Amino acid sequence: MAAIRVHTAVGARDAVDAVVVGAGPNGLAAAVALAMAGHSVHVIERHEEIGGGTRTAELTLPGLLHDVCSAVHPTGIASPFFCALPLTEHGLHWAHAEIDLAHPLDDGSAGVMVASLQATVAGLGDAGPAWQGIFGHLVRHWDALAEEILQPLLHVPRHPLTLARFGLPALLPATTLARRLPTEQARALFAGVAAHALQPLERPTTAGVGLLLTAAGHAAGWPVAVGGSRAITDALASLLRSLGGTIETGTDVTSLAQLPRCRVALFDVAPGAMARIAGERMPRRVRRAYLRYRHGPAAFKVDLAVDGGIPWTADACRRAGTVHLGGTMTELAAAEREVAAGRLPERPFVLVAQQYLADPSRSVGDVHPVWTYAHVPAGFSGNATDGLLSQLERFAPGTRERIVGMHTWGPADFEAYNPNYVGGDIATGQGDPIQAVFRPRFAVDPYATGIPGVFLCSAATPPGAGVHGMAGFHAAQSALRVLRRSRPQR
Repeated sequence: MAAIRVHTAVGARDAVDAVVVGAGPNGLAAAVALAMAGHSVHVIERHEEIGGGTRTAELTLPGLLHDVCSAVHPTGIASPFFCALPLTEHGLHWAHAEIDLAHPLDDGSAGVMVASLQATVAGLGDAGPAWQGIFGHLVRHWDALAEEILQPLLHVPRHPLTLARFGLPALLPATTLARRLPTEQARALFAGVAAHALQPLERPTTAGVGLLLTAAGHAAGWPVAVGGSRAITDALASLLRSLGGTIETGTDVTSLAQLPRCRVALFDVAPGAMARIAGERMPRRVRRAYLRYRHGPAAFKVDLAVDGGIPWTADACRRAGTVHLGGTMTELAAAEREVAAGRLPERPFVLVAQQYLADPSRSVGDVHPVWTYAHVPAGFSGNATDGLLSQLERFAPGTRERIVGMHTWGPADFEAYNPNYVGGDIATGQGDPIQAVFRPRFAVDPYATGIPGVFLCSAATPPGAGVHGMAGFHAAQSALRVLRRSRPQR
């Protein structure tokens, strides 16, 4: 196979087997998979710093470490690809809070999830047996389940019974599955996890996100990376360099003509960006599909420096690495409907991460970094800070008085930070039933772009959002099939 293109625009480089554009988790995972197979790999990143959605920075006060985007990583610690890599040797260490997740209600109670399924079941009281019935089999067979669901959904399963035990309830709306749980606390707990889908909870398949993230939590926990989420991609980059791979930062690839001479190229970018980069070289039908790719609701993020931490009413929230704020399942579902309809809810769903409980190195004395974001409509241009802080005050009166530093980011800021987050969509794509199965387009190989040797490896490809590297890994397998049947460029 001939090289894709002779590089001319960014300075002369030697030819390589593979070029990866984008040094986020998926781009680096793809690069590592290719390098481990013995191929020369060069990564190009537009930002001066690698990491994509896993960067960490001092956003409020000097010394306080805030995760810029992703914060808590149940699918990271449970990722089949990451688990197969020696990332600990390259500086990645996971840390767990005493409680993985708490979802408070107005009466001072909370639904609580810990890594132990048995302890969670015991803590849920009357809802415990139903929680056990929903998650018991999935947790016992997590390794097989992860192999099946963290890849394209359309495949020949190796574990069909386990996949069926997941897939049938996963097709349900989250609200339908949640109603099997007999208490408000348990229903809200599950609905809050399912709301990570950024979809109305009455839509089919939203239960799948709740099942996946909860089962992953019971299998491996909801940990944080010590030192910040940047430690994940720093470890991948270190491993890549040890395998002979190279990384170039500060270079924005806007055309295939900019690539060094290579046999395959993989792009950790959104489908629309891929269509623009490829231009007329992309088949018209693929280009149309990529330009029609739909993005979902957005995030409005507020990072806080809090003296003494958040004064939660529910004690469990004071010990929880993640807290979901949305009230009952009914309230939460109503808020997500409003967001999907393009309206900012009066009481938005708010996600809170208290990473310092697991990783005290992020704090300065008794001032702690608190990570929060609210679901808002796509492209929202207003200010959701008051609504977000009001939700905090609702469940932790006195929070405002403890805030000594604040940094806010709206949807436009997210997109400027990472162009994959179109309109502030941090999931890189609408997760409705059709697009969840056929993302980024209907194709036998969802990573193929229609251009020989060019592949898409972003979160817009299966299995979708999350810092697990599996989209990059699977895209690399597609690229390896090309490399195996082609002769090296001379």
